[in-house]
Amino acid sequence: MNWTQYQVARMIDHTNLRAYATQEDFRRLCDEARANHFRSVAINSYPVRMCREMLKGSDMLTGAAIAFPLGQTSMASKAAEEENAISDGCQEFDYVLNVGRLKMHDYTYIEREMRTLVALARQAQVCCKVIFETCYLTEQEIMDVSRIAADVRPDFVKTSTGFGTAGATPAHVALMKQYAGPDVQVKAAGGIRSWKDALSMLEAGATRLGTSSGLKILADMREAGLPQA
Repeated sequence: MNWTQYQVARMIDHTNLRAYATQEDFRRLCDEARANHFRSVAINSYPVRMCREMLKGSDMLTGAAIAFPLGQTSMASKAAEEENAISDGCQEFDYVLNVGRLKMHDYTYIEREMRTLVALARQAQVCCKVIFETCYLTEQEIMDVSRIAADVRPDFVKTSTGFGTAGATPAHVALMKQYAGPDVQVKAAGGIRSWKDALSMLEAGATRLGTSSGLKILADMREAGLPQA
């Protein structure tokens, strides 16, 4: 496929999840999202209201990370954080599943958690993405939880937080794409810092990219002579 800068920009969740991010950092993030036509800003749940206000009048979405980055909170806690983020104006959320429970192969818990959070998203008509944190998982575990997602049908399954021991790989994206089924899209995140990185994820089947390097990716595309629109 001959990608344009605009097509790729519309797949990027422009990300700032740093603990020390300030109001000025979020202002810059939102301004960059507007100027480059990114799909969304991806932030922690606290600054959602602030960023939604900053993006007023644009078609940029405001996304919230839930139980980030460890996923080690109760189902009730995740649901409460999700509801609060929705109340503050988030239009998408990415929640970290309970990786420890997944490593225990407690798939009943993983499915119940996913159904609970997806149901809240459906009720509020917002997009739900489930973060697997694939760097800690075996291929079989990725396949197993992807099959759960194929049944529950969140909008996306997502590779990584970017805070684990490794980020997205094309192999993991392809595996998730294969087993999550046609109704669930794949978001690649973590370690995507160049157009070369981004292209490898898109070719593997990702339809959304989580990255703080969106500006660099677009600059690489311009340098490669790829068209803007």
